[in-house]
Amino acid sequence: MTSAATPTAIPIDDADDPRIAAYRDIRERDLVGRHGRFVAEGKVVLDVLFSAARFDAESALILDSRLAGMTPTLAKAAAAIPVYVASRIVMDKVAGFPMHRGVLAIGRRRHDESSGELLAALPRRALALALVGISNHDNMGAIFRNAAAFGADAVLLDETCCDPLYRKAIRVSVGAALKIPFAYAGTHESLAAALDLHGFTQLALSPGGKADIRVVERRERMALYLGTEGDGLPADLMARLETVRIPIATGFDSLNVAAASAIALHEIRNR
Repeated sequence: MTSAATPTAIPIDDADDPRIAAYRDIRERDLVGRHGRFVAEGKVVLDVLFSAARFDAESALILDSRLAGMTPTLAKAAAAIPVYVASRIVMDKVAGFPMHRGVLAIGRRRHDESSGELLAALPRRALALALVGISNHDNMGAIFRNAAAFGADAVLLDETCCDPLYRKAIRVSVGAALKIPFAYAGTHESLAAALDLHGFTQLALSPGGKADIRVVERRERMALYLGTEGDGLPADLMARLETVRIPIATGFDSLNVAAASAIALHEIRNR
């Protein structure tokens, strides 16, 4: 949504101002899971947030020296949202650590979409990522960035995954976590059942996979599973799915899961 004019800046000179309570100590409390709200950080991410179909921005908190350069981005926000402006000293006290970017916003998800709703809304030809046990926020953010870069249509997560709307995950994804539709699907068994119901061919990526990812045929609806580093995907899931691997040099164990997602998505896209 683009507003008719840039929202009016509201000066803040006290870190304890109740109007900016949502931003206080964000390093310790990222608002994830608290009434559907989350923290977005950085100009690029705010640009995505203000244009996102699934999210609303509640407010923004901008470093005074960054305000002029943020004018084009803030013009994309709804005119009604408050834009708070603070000095470096005040902003660092609010955030709990030095904010080098000086650009923050509070976002809210409009609707908690179920995995069934998400899958039903996908096009006939679709590519989904199915994540099981991804608990590292850097990896989560990087996987979403790769999903956006290589044209994945959706991400499904089991209940053991961390939240893609954690501040660090959003930042690492460069806003892709706000672009790629995602939903939680309960247990990994429930996730697989949902994909089955909606006609997805399911592939499990593993260093011990039987087929080379470079020769896997692209199907109309495909889901690629990624598991936690170390333990990998659950044994019962590996036993029921078609397994694929990325060939690497002899004598080396495996790739980081985020790097593996980029290579696998690239290969599938090239099919």
